[in-house]
Amino acid sequence: MTHFGFPYRIDANGGTAGAAHEAHIREMIELLLFTRRGERVNRPDFGAGVNDLVFSENAPELAAAAQHMVMAALQQWLSGAIEVRGVETAAEDSRLAITVRYRPLDEARERVVTVEQVF
Repeated sequence: MTHFGFPYRIDANGGTAGAAHEAHIREMIELLLFTRRGERVNRPDFGAGVNDLVFSENAPELAAAAQHMVMAALQQWLSGAIEVRGVETAAEDSRLAITVRYRPLDEARERVVTVEQVF
């Protein structure tokens, strides 16, 4: 095991679940995107707040707001692990897709993560 899995969980053997480096970073991004601000007791400003948009009308304006929220949160909380190369959002019907292009600081290769939220 090189990294703890995010969110923290127990594996089939009763120990701490691990994750490969690439999965570890992806899980950190997903955790950040779907954590509501104020949800963490000791870090009330942690999170991107994408879930807070659930009751908003899914429109291009929502996608633009989500893009700025995600970019700011990634740069604030994960700048020690990744270099954010870009965030793209797309609002279609009842689905919001967020694509994050990033480069892990210890690697040269760029990676892409896409997560979706259905409203």
